[in-house]
Amino acid sequence: MSVQVYVAGKLVPKEQAMVSVFDHGLLYGDGVFEGIRTYGGKVFLEKEHIDRLYESALAIRLEIPMTPEEMTQAVRETVAANGLSDGYVRLVVTRGAGTLGLDPRRTSNPQVIIIADSISLYPQEMYDTGLQLITASTIRNHSAALSPRIKSLNYLNNILARIEGTDAGTVEALMLNHKGEVAECTGDNIFIVKDGVLKTPPPEAGILEGITRNAVMGLAKEAGIPVKEVPLVRHDIFVADECFLTGTAAEVISVVGLDGRKIGTGKPGPVTKDLLERFQKLTRS
Repeated sequence: MSVQVYVAGKLVPKEQAMVSVFDHGLLYGDGVFEGIRTYGGKVFLEKEHIDRLYESALAIRLEIPMTPEEMTQAVRETVAANGLSDGYVRLVVTRGAGTLGLDPRRTSNPQVIIIADSISLYPQEMYDTGLQLITASTIRNHSAALSPRIKSLNYLNNILARIEGTDAGTVEALMLNHKGEVAECTGDNIFIVKDGVLKTPPPEAGILEGITRNAVMGLAKEAGIPVKEVPLVRHDIFVADECFLTGTAAEVISVVGLDGRKIGTGKPGPVTKDLLERFQKLTRS
Protein backbone atom coordinates (compact mmCIF):
# COMPACT_ATOMS: atom_id res chain seq x y z
CA MET A 1 0.00 0.00 0.00
CA SER A 2 1.30 3.43 -0.94
CA VAL A 3 2.09 5.83 1.89
CA GLN A 4 -0.81 8.23 2.40
CA VAL A 5 0.17 11.87 2.88
CA TYR A 6 -2.06 14.60 4.27
CA VAL A 7 -1.85 17.66 2.02
CA ALA A 8 -4.35 20.33 0.97
CA GLY A 9 -6.83 19.04 3.55
CA LYS A 10 -6.99 15.43 2.41
CA LEU A 11 -5.09 12.16 2.33
CA VAL A 12 -3.53 11.22 -1.01
CA PRO A 13 -0.94 8.64 -2.15
CA LYS A 14 2.57 10.03 -1.72
CA GLU A 15 3.00 10.11 -5.51
CA GLN A 16 0.19 12.65 -5.66
CA ALA A 17 1.29 14.75 -2.68
CA MET A 18 2.37 18.06 -4.21
CA VAL A 19 2.83 21.72 -3.37
CA SER A 20 3.47 24.68 -5.66
CA VAL A 21 7.03 25.39 -6.79
CA PHE A 22 6.23 28.98 -5.77
CA ASP A 23 5.63 27.92 -2.16
CA HIS A 24 7.84 30.00 0.12
CA GLY A 25 8.56 26.91 2.19
CA LEU A 26 10.49 25.61 -0.83
CA LEU A 27 11.84 28.93 -2.08
CA TYR A 28 13.00 30.37 1.25
CA GLY A 29 12.60 27.74 3.97
CA ASP A 30 9.70 29.86 5.24
CA GLY A 31 7.73 27.52 7.46
CA VAL A 32 7.85 25.36 10.56
CA PHE A 33 7.81 21.66 11.32
CA GLU A 34 7.70 18.99 14.00
CA GLY A 35 9.12 15.46 14.08
CA ILE A 36 6.98 13.16 16.23
CA ARG A 37 7.25 9.50 17.17
CA THR A 38 4.46 6.96 17.36
CA TYR A 39 4.57 3.93 19.62
CA GLY A 40 1.96 1.21 19.42
CA GLY A 41 -0.06 3.37 17.04
CA LYS A 42 -0.24 6.25 19.52
CA VAL A 43 1.37 9.64 18.99
CA PHE A 44 3.96 10.25 21.73
CA LEU A 45 3.68 13.54 23.66
CA GLU A 46 1.20 14.73 21.08
CA LYS A 47 0.10 17.90 22.84
CA GLU A 48 3.66 19.04 23.51
CA HIS A 49 4.59 18.71 19.83
CA ILE A 50 1.43 20.42 18.57
CA ASP A 51 1.86 23.25 21.06
CA ARG A 52 5.48 23.78 19.96
CA LEU A 53 4.44 23.82 16.31
CA TYR A 54 1.92 26.60 16.95
CA GLU A 55 4.44 28.54 19.06
CA SER A 56 7.00 28.33 16.23
CA ALA A 57 4.37 29.51 13.75
CA LEU A 58 3.35 32.39 16.01
CA ALA A 59 6.99 33.45 16.36
CA ILE A 60 7.37 33.81 12.57
CA ARG A 61 3.89 35.30 12.16
CA LEU A 62 2.60 32.35 10.20
CA GLU A 63 -1.11 31.71 10.67
CA ILE A 64 -1.86 27.99 10.55
CA PRO A 65 -5.20 27.43 8.76
CA MET A 66 -6.38 24.86 11.32
CA THR A 67 -7.04 24.84 15.03
CA PRO A 68 -4.73 22.77 17.25
CA GLU A 69 -7.61 20.36 17.78
CA GLU A 70 -8.10 19.95 14.02
CA MET A 71 -4.35 19.48 13.58
CA THR A 72 -4.30 16.80 16.26
CA GLN A 73 -7.15 14.95 14.56
CA ALA A 74 -5.42 15.20 11.16
CA VAL A 75 -2.24 13.72 12.62
CA ARG A 76 -4.16 10.82 14.16
CA GLU A 77 -6.03 10.16 10.91
CA THR A 78 -2.79 10.13 8.94
CA VAL A 79 -1.18 7.68 11.36
CA ALA A 80 -4.25 5.42 11.19
CA ALA A 81 -4.45 5.60 7.38
CA ASN A 82 -0.91 4.29 7.14
CA GLY A 83 -1.40 1.54 9.71
CA LEU A 84 1.60 2.97 11.54
CA SER A 85 2.51 1.34 14.84
CA ASP A 86 6.08 2.34 15.73
CA GLY A 87 7.13 5.09 13.35
CA TYR A 88 7.61 8.75 12.69
CA VAL A 89 5.38 11.70 11.80
CA ARG A 90 6.71 14.75 9.98
CA LEU A 91 4.33 17.68 10.38
CA VAL A 92 5.09 20.65 8.13
CA VAL A 93 3.42 24.05 7.70
CA THR A 94 4.64 26.33 4.89
CA ARG A 95 3.94 30.00 4.27
CA GLY A 96 2.17 29.08 1.03
CA ALA A 97 2.62 30.02 -2.63
CA GLY A 98 3.69 33.55 -3.47
CA THR A 99 5.89 35.60 -5.74
CA LEU A 100 9.61 35.38 -6.40
CA GLY A 101 10.33 37.76 -3.57
CA LEU A 102 10.62 37.68 0.19
CA ASP A 103 7.44 39.60 1.04
CA PRO A 104 5.23 37.19 3.02
CA ARG A 105 2.23 39.46 2.39
CA ARG A 106 2.29 38.26 -1.20
CA THR A 107 1.79 34.62 -0.23
CA SER A 108 -1.49 32.78 0.23
CA ASN A 109 -2.87 29.39 1.17
CA PRO A 110 -0.40 28.08 3.77
CA GLN A 111 0.14 24.35 3.30
CA VAL A 112 -0.23 21.75 6.05
CA ILE A 113 1.61 18.55 5.19
CA ILE A 114 1.59 15.43 7.38
CA ILE A 115 3.77 12.44 6.55
CA ALA A 116 3.55 9.26 8.64
CA ASP A 117 6.06 6.56 7.79
CA SER A 118 8.70 4.24 9.16
CA ILE A 119 11.91 5.77 10.46
CA SER A 120 15.56 4.87 10.09
CA LEU A 121 17.04 4.74 13.59
CA TYR A 122 20.59 4.38 14.81
CA PRO A 123 21.57 0.69 14.58
CA GLN A 124 21.45 -1.29 17.82
CA GLU A 125 25.23 -1.62 17.74
CA MET A 126 25.57 2.11 18.37
CA TYR A 127 23.37 1.86 21.46
CA ASP A 128 25.52 -1.02 22.69
CA THR A 129 28.89 0.65 22.09
CA GLY A 130 28.07 4.39 22.07
CA LEU A 131 28.72 7.18 19.59
CA GLN A 132 31.84 9.10 18.68
CA LEU A 133 31.39 12.85 18.06
CA ILE A 134 33.46 15.62 16.56
CA THR A 135 33.07 19.31 17.28
CA ALA A 136 31.86 21.12 14.16
CA SER A 137 33.46 24.40 13.15
CA THR A 138 29.96 25.54 12.10
CA ILE A 139 28.43 27.22 15.15
CA ARG A 140 24.77 27.48 16.06
CA ASN A 141 22.91 30.47 14.66
CA HIS A 142 23.19 33.44 17.00
CA SER A 143 20.06 33.44 19.14
CA ALA A 144 19.70 37.20 18.68
CA ALA A 145 19.41 36.65 14.92
CA LEU A 146 17.08 33.64 14.91
CA SER A 147 15.60 32.12 18.04
CA PRO A 148 16.62 28.46 18.38
CA ARG A 149 13.18 27.84 19.87
CA ILE A 150 11.70 28.22 16.37
CA LYS A 151 11.73 24.84 14.63
CA SER A 152 11.86 26.27 11.14
CA LEU A 153 12.23 24.66 7.73
CA ASN A 154 15.63 26.31 7.32
CA TYR A 155 18.04 23.70 8.72
CA LEU A 156 21.10 24.65 6.67
CA ASN A 157 23.02 25.56 9.85
CA ASN A 158 22.57 22.02 11.17
CA ILE A 159 23.13 20.40 7.78
CA LEU A 160 26.53 22.07 7.33
CA ALA A 161 27.60 20.81 10.76
CA ARG A 162 26.30 17.33 9.94
CA ILE A 163 28.41 17.33 6.76
CA GLU A 164 31.46 17.99 8.91
CA GLY A 165 30.56 15.00 11.07
CA THR A 166 30.01 12.79 8.04
CA ASP A 167 33.36 13.85 6.58
CA ALA A 168 34.99 12.88 9.89
CA GLY A 169 33.26 9.50 9.93
CA THR A 170 30.77 10.25 12.72
CA VAL A 171 26.97 10.16 12.60
CA GLU A 172 26.56 13.28 14.73
CA ALA A 173 28.48 16.47 15.42
CA LEU A 174 28.62 18.78 18.42
CA MET A 175 27.77 22.43 17.81
CA LEU A 176 28.99 25.31 19.95
CA ASN A 177 27.33 28.70 20.30
CA HIS A 178 28.85 32.10 19.52
CA LYS A 179 30.45 32.17 22.99
CA GLY A 180 32.18 28.84 22.50
CA GLU A 181 29.80 27.08 24.86
CA VAL A 182 28.25 23.69 24.15
CA ALA A 183 24.84 24.10 22.52
CA GLU A 184 23.57 20.86 21.01
CA CYS A 185 24.24 18.37 18.26
CA THR A 186 22.85 18.72 14.73
CA GLY A 187 19.67 16.83 15.54
CA ASP A 188 19.90 15.96 19.23
CA ASN A 189 20.25 17.57 22.64
CA ILE A 190 23.28 16.69 24.76
CA PHE A 191 23.67 15.71 28.43
CA ILE A 192 26.59 14.81 30.67
CA VAL A 193 26.75 13.03 34.00
CA LYS A 194 29.34 14.23 36.51
CA ASP A 195 29.52 13.01 40.11
CA GLY A 196 25.95 11.72 39.92
CA VAL A 197 24.51 15.02 38.63
CA LEU A 198 22.85 15.26 35.22
CA LYS A 199 23.78 18.46 33.37
CA THR A 200 22.57 19.92 30.09
CA PRO A 201 22.89 23.32 28.40
CA PRO A 202 20.10 25.80 29.23
CA PRO A 203 17.80 27.33 26.59
CA GLU A 204 19.86 30.53 26.56
CA ALA A 205 22.85 28.54 25.27
CA GLY A 206 21.11 28.53 21.88
CA ILE A 207 19.38 25.16 21.92
CA LEU A 208 16.07 23.86 20.71
CA GLU A 209 14.26 22.65 23.81
CA GLY A 210 13.66 19.10 22.70
CA ILE A 211 10.47 17.30 23.66
CA THR A 212 12.49 14.14 24.36
CA ARG A 213 15.02 16.23 26.29
CA ASN A 214 12.31 17.48 28.62
CA ALA A 215 10.83 13.99 29.00
CA VAL A 216 14.21 12.54 29.98
CA MET A 217 14.82 15.34 32.47
CA GLY A 218 11.48 14.48 34.04
CA LEU A 219 12.38 10.78 34.22
CA ALA A 220 15.71 11.62 35.85
CA LYS A 221 14.04 13.74 38.52
CA GLU A 222 11.56 10.92 39.21
CA ALA A 223 14.54 8.58 39.65
CA GLY A 224 16.10 10.94 42.19
CA ILE A 225 18.91 12.07 39.86
CA PRO A 226 19.77 15.77 40.34
CA VAL A 227 19.29 17.72 37.11
CA LYS A 228 20.93 21.05 36.31
CA GLU A 229 20.60 23.28 33.24
CA VAL A 230 23.97 25.02 33.22
CA PRO A 231 26.40 26.43 30.65
CA LEU A 232 28.89 23.79 29.50
CA VAL A 233 32.12 23.91 27.53
CA ARG A 234 33.98 21.08 25.80
CA HIS A 235 36.15 20.61 28.88
CA ASP A 236 33.05 19.53 30.80
CA ILE A 237 32.39 16.80 28.24
CA PHE A 238 36.01 15.65 28.20
CA VAL A 239 36.02 15.14 32.00
CA ALA A 240 32.43 13.84 32.30
CA ASP A 241 31.66 10.42 33.73
CA GLU A 242 29.04 9.86 31.04
CA CYS A 243 27.57 11.65 28.06
CA PHE A 244 24.46 10.97 26.02
CA LEU A 245 22.15 12.48 23.43
CA THR A 246 18.38 12.69 23.33
CA GLY A 247 16.10 13.20 20.36
CA THR A 248 12.85 12.11 18.76
CA ALA A 249 14.61 9.51 16.60
CA ALA A 250 17.59 8.81 18.85
CA GLU A 251 15.59 8.50 22.10
CA VAL A 252 18.58 8.15 24.49
CA ILE A 253 21.99 7.15 23.10
CA SER A 254 25.40 7.15 24.74
CA VAL A 255 28.38 9.22 23.58
CA VAL A 256 31.73 7.63 24.42
CA GLY A 257 34.14 9.92 22.64
CA LEU A 258 34.56 13.52 21.45
CA ASP A 259 37.25 14.69 19.04
CA GLY A 260 39.16 11.44 19.51
CA ARG A 261 39.13 11.68 23.32
CA LYS A 262 37.49 8.99 25.45
CA ILE A 263 34.63 10.02 27.73
CA GLY A 264 34.39 8.19 31.04
CA THR A 265 35.12 4.49 30.63
CA GLY A 266 34.62 4.67 26.88
CA LYS A 267 31.46 2.60 27.22
CA PRO A 268 27.77 3.47 27.84
CA GLY A 269 27.43 4.30 31.54
CA PRO A 270 24.90 3.19 34.17
CA VAL A 271 22.90 6.44 34.28
CA THR A 272 22.56 6.49 30.50
CA LYS A 273 21.45 2.86 30.45
CA ASP A 274 18.95 3.47 33.25
CA LEU A 275 17.40 6.50 31.56
CA LEU A 276 17.14 4.68 28.22
CA GLU A 277 15.38 1.82 29.99
CA ARG A 278 13.00 4.23 31.73
CA PHE A 279 12.28 6.03 28.46
CA GLN A 280 11.55 2.80 26.65
CA LYS A 281 9.26 1.72 29.46
CA LEU A 282 7.45 5.07 29.24
CA THR A 283 6.95 4.82 25.47
CA ARG A 284 6.25 1.12 25.13
CA SER A 285 4.14 0.28 28.18
